[in-house]
Amino acid sequence: MNKYIKDLCELCGFNTPITKVCYRAGARVEETFPKYELVGTHAGRRTFICFALSSGVPPQIVMKWTGHSDYKAMRPYIDIAEKTKADAMKLIENAWGM
Repeated sequence: MNKYIKDLCELCGFNTPITKVCYRAGARVEETFPKYELVGTHAGRRTFICFALSSGVPPQIVMKWTGHSDYKAMRPYIDIAEKTKADAMKLIENAWGM
């Protein structure tokens, strides 16, 4: 399935260069890939979770849908959703001159 997702993303032009940084044997290693090579089912899962939480779906429901068994695993997604909601509110406040 991941191969098909990568092929589809390549056809859609998702080719922005993305640089990944990791450390191997204490040495910093940078590798650059076109974005479509890094997309897979797990990226879709993370995106779904972030969109669901940002749209107001309660974390308990998202956890049931995704099979997360503890709140600790969901906390990073919840933090992203809260920041997204705060940023959206700032956009509205700025548009309304508040």
